[in-house]
Amino acid sequence: MSKSPAFFVRKDMLPQLPPPASQQGAVKWARENLFSSPLNAFLTLMGLAAVVFLVIEFTPWFLHSVWNAKSLAECREIIAATWGEGANGACWAVIKERWPQYLFGFYPSHLYWRPVLAFALMFVALAPILFSSVPRQVLWFSLLYPAIGYLLLWGGSVWIPVVALAGFAIGFVAARIIHPIGGAIPATISAVVLPVIWWVFLAGVAADLLQSVVPLGLEAVRSREFGGFVLAFTIGVTGIVFSLPLGIMLALGRQSDMFIVNKLSVGFIEFIRGVPLITLLFTASLLLNYFLPPGTDFDIILRVIIMVTLFAAAYIAEVIRGGLAALPKGQYEAADALGLDYWKATRLIIMPQALKISIPGIVSTFIGLFKDTTLVVFVGLLDPLKGITDAVRATTDWKGIYWEPYIFVGAIFFIICFSMSRYSMYLERKLKTDHR
Repeated sequence: MSKSPAFFVRKDMLPQLPPPASQQGAVKWARENLFSSPLNAFLTLMGLAAVVFLVIEFTPWFLHSVWNAKSLAECREIIAATWGEGANGACWAVIKERWPQYLFGFYPSHLYWRPVLAFALMFVALAPILFSSVPRQVLWFSLLYPAIGYLLLWGGSVWIPVVALAGFAIGFVAARIIHPIGGAIPATISAVVLPVIWWVFLAGVAADLLQSVVPLGLEAVRSREFGGFVLAFTIGVTGIVFSLPLGIMLALGRQSDMFIVNKLSVGFIEFIRGVPLITLLFTASLLLNYFLPPGTDFDIILRVIIMVTLFAAAYIAEVIRGGLAALPKGQYEAADALGLDYWKATRLIIMPQALKISIPGIVSTFIGLFKDTTLVVFVGLLDPLKGITDAVRATTDWKGIYWEPYIFVGAIFFIICFSMSRYSMYLERKLKTDHR
């Protein structure tokens, strides 16, 4: 008779063992991300070889840098005396000597405080627009900042920005009065037409009259004295601020059922997108004056800002149109079911969702716009990349300098554009409410 099988039941749990070395820490990460396949291992080794090559080639150039010198020849003498004949090093002394030109161009040195103050106040004005935690009362300062920034940068009569703001006030009051009587369309038309009439025919007369009665103002600065990053920020930020609302209107106009509005929007967008920006800048610089009355002084920076804004608005319109096309049809039907008219449905339901979808494309357009400010060198303005660098290299002391100015300007452009990209990602995370 066979014995019954014996069973063993463990009463205590075995202690947990650490995972194998290949399944934890840096070894696991490297195996999964760098050497997960023969092809990935080859690409990793090639990338490491490229990094090592760049480090070997450029590290001595940076280590042998010179920060205190009055000319390129003095830089080379210092490098040779310190590191020996044949040594090569960066001459950052050109940046130390000429940084005011890179920042301010040929702006009068005794007035540097004005662009610095305008730059600081710009962040105050943008804060309530970019971050919801900032008190909404600061928005009133944001509305007034364009006039303040203009007065600080260009100077002149204080009444010029005042009468310019008065045009917006006229349009707002006219819209509030006409809307209850004639509806949305007459109110919109009056809000656009009346300010234009004021600015074209009456604003100049009113500013001259006020200046003759109460003379107030700052020392005037000509646009030709602008340059460097003051010029880049002036054109870039203004173009960004005005191109977004214009792009929204063009996108809505392209989807409109009104034949004239639709065709005008389509024609404008396709024409602007089919023409290089440099062509528009040449048009602003050379041809625009031929269509103006004799003796008209149309500021060159204002002309460039108008063209850059129109150019960016056409691209933003297409980006937003993509966001509108991505919305489910049910969103439009839901707005109709709630009894909302076109403007309320667009403002409360359609456009917030379309703009959220379009954030990456909009910010990419803004980054491209800011980098395109360097093209103004072709119309005689001194941008920080080409205009100021050529002006510095044209001097006897720094003739022959090459890499250092471009690296410096490129680094600043990278910091600005990278910051815009990071803010875009922050905004996307903040507005991502789909799966909450």
